[in-house]
Amino acid sequence: MSATDAFRIEFFAMGSPCSLWLYADDDDKARQAAEAAIDEVRRIEHAYSRYLTDSLLSEINRVAMAGGDISVDPETALLIDHAFCAHALSDGLFDVTSGRLREIWNDEIKSVPHASEIASRLACVGLEKVAWRRPRLSFSVPGMELDLGGIAKEYAADRAAAICASAGSRHGLINLGGDISIIGPHPDGSPWRVGICDPFGGDEAIATLFVGEGGVATSGDYERCFEVEGRRFSHLIDPTTGWPVEGLPSVTVAAPSCLLAGMASTIAILKGEDGPQWLRATGAAHPYVEETGGLGGSIRMEGRPKIIRQPFPHCGTASSTGRCPG
Repeated sequence: MSATDAFRIEFFAMGSPCSLWLYADDDDKARQAAEAAIDEVRRIEHAYSRYLTDSLLSEINRVAMAGGDISVDPETALLIDHAFCAHALSDGLFDVTSGRLREIWNDEIKSVPHASEIASRLACVGLEKVAWRRPRLSFSVPGMELDLGGIAKEYAADRAAAICASAGSRHGLINLGGDISIIGPHPDGSPWRVGICDPFGGDEAIATLFVGEGGVATSGDYERCFEVEGRRFSHLIDPTTGWPVEGLPSVTVAAPSCLLAGMASTIAILKGEDGPQWLRATGAAHPYVEETGGLGGSIRMEGRPKIIRQPFPHCGTASSTGRCPG
């Protein structure tokens, strides 16, 4: 394989079709790096899956359901740090304890949940009810659970990119179901084309970004929405009200990492009509799709792709205390 040829491999992980693009001097090097990256993705998937009874997350949730304490390993502690940081940045809207609300809001329900059903689940929701003192989590309210799905996939994309970089790859891209981490631009320095799906079902991308570094993530209700009693509901639920959010159909954010991009895009959706203002305040590079089908954000596409090189300059990372740095 020449330096101008890209090695591509497709796989399925974390409930999504995934792909990996790498440039390498030969096919064997590219394949070895790709296999190591995919193994890392599958390791993270197994550790933080809420569906596997032997996962680390399931172990935590058994303790949470009983209202107990548990110490976690450094990697899990890092993800918990980010969860608390996102919770603070979003004024409580990004909440990894909100999974209990999925019991009453999903694509299998036949009617809108009763207020009493919502209230009973909300009693077990709220990250402020969880005490976090590294490395120990304490659940004072029995019946809670954690869902790290809004963090783990983006983290896995970043880890896969890091694995490839440590193997000597300097040019490539990891795509985990739309959550993208870029190892580096094409060998000639040109950025990657990242298409933004049309949330209204069009076959073609509604916009295209040119990104040479960092991560890109898109959040929206267009892929996992459901209809009940003639109304369309998002799969994203406001943990303060117990109701699905309403607002922007799609938000895409470019950031120094896929993890930060995913946090920001999800928070913007959860913010509803306040999402655009919140995004502007972060300084994040972002386009969003309005309910009318129009495009807005810091990147307005007018027939020209936008090259993003230094996205999200004002966002920090979570500290070891679980608080966001000032």
